[in-house]
Amino acid sequence: MARDYQLVAQTLTEALPYIQRFHGKTVVIKYGGSSMVDQDLKRSTAKDVVLMRYVGMNVIIVHGGGPQVSEVMRRMGKEPQFVNGLRVTDAETMQIAEMVLTGTTNKEIVRDLMLAGGHAVGISGKDGGLLRARKMEAEVDLGFVGEVEEVCPDVLRALMEKGYTVVLSTVAADAAGQSYNINADHAAGAVAAAVKAEKLISLTDVSGIMRDPEDTGSLVSRLTVEEARELLAAGVIASGMIPKVESCITAVEGGVPRAHIIDGRMPHSLLIETFTNAGIGTMIEG
Repeated sequence: MARDYQLVAQTLTEALPYIQRFHGKTVVIKYGGSSMVDQDLKRSTAKDVVLMRYVGMNVIIVHGGGPQVSEVMRRMGKEPQFVNGLRVTDAETMQIAEMVLTGTTNKEIVRDLMLAGGHAVGISGKDGGLLRARKMEAEVDLGFVGEVEEVCPDVLRALMEKGYTVVLSTVAADAAGQSYNINADHAAGAVAAAVKAEKLISLTDVSGIMRDPEDTGSLVSRLTVEEARELLAAGVIASGMIPKVESCITAVEGGVPRAHIIDGRMPHSLLIETFTNAGIGTMIEG
C-alpha cells in the first residue's frame, strides 16, 4: 500500500506549534516499566528521545531499575525484602543496587540513545553532588533507603549546554558520604523542579490515573494538584501509583507547569504526548 504522504505532512504540521513551544525548554522523563524491559519499546523510546533532542529540547532521563536489582540479588543468593513497597536495603543490598543501577542499567539506556543517533551521558546522583540524600524515616528501619534533601543541578545544565541528553540513576550520598538508594519517581519530581523543567513525563505500565482501577473508561485526563491530593487521601491512587503522583505534585508545586503520567507500553507515547493535539494519560497541573 502506498504511503499516505499527505497524512505525514499533516502530522508534521500539527507538531510544529509544539516544536516551537518546547524549543530550548527542558523536559524530565522518568523511565520505568516496559520502556526499560521490552527490547522493541526500549529502541522506540530511545528514538523518541533523540528526536526530541534534535528539535531543540533539553532532555533529562531519570530511571530506576527495581526488577533488575532484585534479579541480581537472587542470582547472588539474597532474597529481596520489601516493606510498603520499599526495598529493605542493608549494606550489601546497597552495593548491589549501586552496581546495577549505575553500572548496568544506566549504561544500557545510554547505549540505546547512542545507537539511535543521540549524544548521551550517564551519571548518578553522586556525580558533582547532584543529589544530596538523607535517610528516609519510616515506621520500620529500611536501612539505606534515602530521600532527596537537595538538588544541585549545575552538572545537569553544563551537560545539556553541550548538547548531551543526561541519564541519571538515583543513587546519592549524604553529607557524610554514605550512599542511599532513592526512589526514582520522587527524584524525578525534585530534579524537574530544580531545573525549572517545562514538563515532567512519567512512563508507566498503566494508561494513567483511574477513578476505578477495574474500569478502563474511568481514566482521568486532567487533575489539579488539589484534586490529586484528594484522590491520594481517598485511597483512589494506591500502590505503585502513589510515588508517581507524589512526584508530579512535587514538580508542579516546584514551578513545573505540568506533569504527565502516560502509558509507556504504547510505542512512541512520548511523541504522541509531546507533539500532537491528542495527548494521552493523565496530566497534573497547578
